[in-house]
Amino acid sequence: MTEMSIDQAATLTAGAAMWSSAAIPEAAIPAFTMSDGPMGIASGKVDERDIARLSPCATALGASWDIALAQRIGTLVGQEAVGRGIDMVLAPNINLARSPLAGRAFEYFSEDPLLTGVLGAAWITGLQSTGTGSCAKHLVCNDSETARDSVNVQVDERTLREVYLLPFEFAADAGCAGMLAAYNRVNDFYCAEQYHVLTEVVKQDWGYTGAILSDWFGTHSTAPTLLAGLDMEMPGPARFLGAKAAAEVAAGEVDAARIHDAARRVATTAQRVTGPKSTPLAPDEISDLLVEAAAAGFVLLKNEHAMLPLDPASIGTLAVIGPNAAAPCFQGGTFAKISVRPDLPSPIEAIRARFAPHCTVLFEPGVDPAPRLPFMTATPLHAIGDGCISGMTVDYFASPDCSGTPLSRETRDTNSLVWFSGMHDQAPFAQGGSIRASGRFVAARAGTYRFHLGATGASRMLVDGVEVISTTECPPGDTMGVLKAGDSLSAPVDLTEGQSVDVVVEFGFVGARVHGLWYGIRAPGSGEELLAAAVDAARKADAVLLIVGETSDSSVESKDRPDTRLAASQLELIARVTAANPRCAVITNVGHAYDAAWESAAAAHLATWYPGEGFAAALAAVLAGDREPGGRMPVTIARTEADYPGYALQPAPDGKLAYSEGTRLGYRGVIAAGKTAHHTLGAGHGYAQFTWADATSTDGGVAITVTNTSDRAGADVVQVYRDTPEVTLVGFAKVHLAPGESQRVTVPLPRRRFMIWGEAGWQLLPAPLRVRVARNAEDAGHAVEINPTTLPATGL
Repeated sequence: MTEMSIDQAATLTAGAAMWSSAAIPEAAIPAFTMSDGPMGIASGKVDERDIARLSPCATALGASWDIALAQRIGTLVGQEAVGRGIDMVLAPNINLARSPLAGRAFEYFSEDPLLTGVLGAAWITGLQSTGTGSCAKHLVCNDSETARDSVNVQVDERTLREVYLLPFEFAADAGCAGMLAAYNRVNDFYCAEQYHVLTEVVKQDWGYTGAILSDWFGTHSTAPTLLAGLDMEMPGPARFLGAKAAAEVAAGEVDAARIHDAARRVATTAQRVTGPKSTPLAPDEISDLLVEAAAAGFVLLKNEHAMLPLDPASIGTLAVIGPNAAAPCFQGGTFAKISVRPDLPSPIEAIRARFAPHCTVLFEPGVDPAPRLPFMTATPLHAIGDGCISGMTVDYFASPDCSGTPLSRETRDTNSLVWFSGMHDQAPFAQGGSIRASGRFVAARAGTYRFHLGATGASRMLVDGVEVISTTECPPGDTMGVLKAGDSLSAPVDLTEGQSVDVVVEFGFVGARVHGLWYGIRAPGSGEELLAAAVDAARKADAVLLIVGETSDSSVESKDRPDTRLAASQLELIARVTAANPRCAVITNVGHAYDAAWESAAAAHLATWYPGEGFAAALAAVLAGDREPGGRMPVTIARTEADYPGYALQPAPDGKLAYSEGTRLGYRGVIAAGKTAHHTLGAGHGYAQFTWADATSTDGGVAITVTNTSDRAGADVVQVYRDTPEVTLVGFAKVHLAPGESQRVTVPLPRRRFMIWGEAGWQLLPAPLRVRVARNAEDAGHAVEINPTTLPATGL
């Protein structure tokens, strides 16, 4: 590297294209390709036709508390990357679920930094065992979405080190190939310009030797960014680094050694992640693993009178009710969204397949799913021989007004189109180009339909040639996030049953780095009719499975939630169905902590999160008792919104967001305030029953005997907490036991877990200390006295 010219070295400080680094062939430095990927390998073109396998979201994996499983899922994603020619995956997301309102909370493993760090490191180890590199994100305090590109997080040093940086320290210890600097500011500096974090902590204190990349379009300067320790700007072509980095050296603003250091880190990463790769798993093995992983994250929070599992042979009539039974939410709606197979089974299909041979299965949706942006079921206006019978015809024009002959034409079966500059082979992305999307819509029933349209540039919608929506305004601020937020204009159109209308959407490109167009049609409501049918089905049934939750655009980038409640229509559905039949299991398909005040009316409560493509098969198996619900809570469900320590996410007028709860986030803050949660960290159980006995200290931690006292195999999670200076998870282990089996379970406890950060650095808590070997954060458990000075000095 020292033999490279400064211009060559500077070339490596910026990506070459949207998803690739720069190469220097004469120095034997290859380019490496990247992809988003917390839940699988996302399409770089955000294209619904680029289908990939979808694993459970990070919160669902966090709910498994299973280190080995997290590693296996990481391996699966790495093998998927190998099959697609991807060298580095922008994952895992190891930010923290500080607030249940966070728009991307489903991408976070937990509110707890240790659980996040341990599972994140296992996922990284699995991914990188395939030869694929992991780029852990988003460094740091990118724990919410409101004003994410400008919010100025204020956090004290102890909290920063012990809480928000700890998962990244685990990632560094696991040898992650890269880290991704966040968009936000921390203590007055953009993360890409945060010298204390990037250089003093990550590179100097931790000795991290990998490359630190910017999030996409997350740089704001040249010299400050380089001097802070950022190594590579993404995406390419360069905006602030690259040739400008060399110019800053020539001007004396940046030392050449800093450019060579950045280049060395990027080059080393490139050579590492483009090396030998592993062989992908067989499709059947992947499917089995994804079903296993989904079930492992299901958390059984209530099971009155052992309602679950259900014996299919003993039920005369089973009512399956709820919008998510037929329209499940497999995942959230960020740029990392995976294009899944269109033939994935829904929960009602899987439940029918498992139960219908033995009993009558009724189904009623109860309410409309009501996504933020409704889907538009259309047929293309122009057949182009691609075999597509649904979707919109999309024409690309060189003109600004969709005039002339299209440069190209394709069929897109989606209601959200995204184009990154330069990523479409034929469309003109310079200012002046335009597109037209056109399709035919048929009204299923008479009534007033609402037609929706949103875009990043001038756009309009015509229905049978009549303009119903038009705008020339571009969304302000974070355009990347706006694309996924789903905000739109709407207009009413009255249609008769069976009426066919031609829908045309036109959109003009502007001089922007990314373009987007989204549209949809919301059908007229039939709320009372749906509710009445659901109640009638519940009354006829011997048992009810009520599946409620979110849609895939409920959790998006650049938008946090206004509250933690389920949709009002779903709360009414729960109330009316449980009143009609108390033998009702409510199954939530929600990717974050949510208000569960309705739980007292239900006989059972099962949380399934966003469980990936194995959802339906896993759910049917768990409900029938073929599999265990293996999860424990990775986040806290508080009793009231006021009980959450870090609830509000709106920055102050000066742009600052104070992490005033300090280290007492989540369960820690609830307990410190003398309150009890509705469901605390670690809460939940399976069908199998366990007893614990003989908790003792060991040379390296604590041990306890766990016995499965039931007649079925199952898994239990041993958790260890210290109570000073606040309740803190310090270790955990998941154990799988056959019926009647006992095992002595040891939980390692490195000394570092009993240290707090102070003015003199890491300081060991005084001995002796008592820890609780417990089932959850509020459980009294089994007290064990330990001496931290005798614990292993190595490890996190």
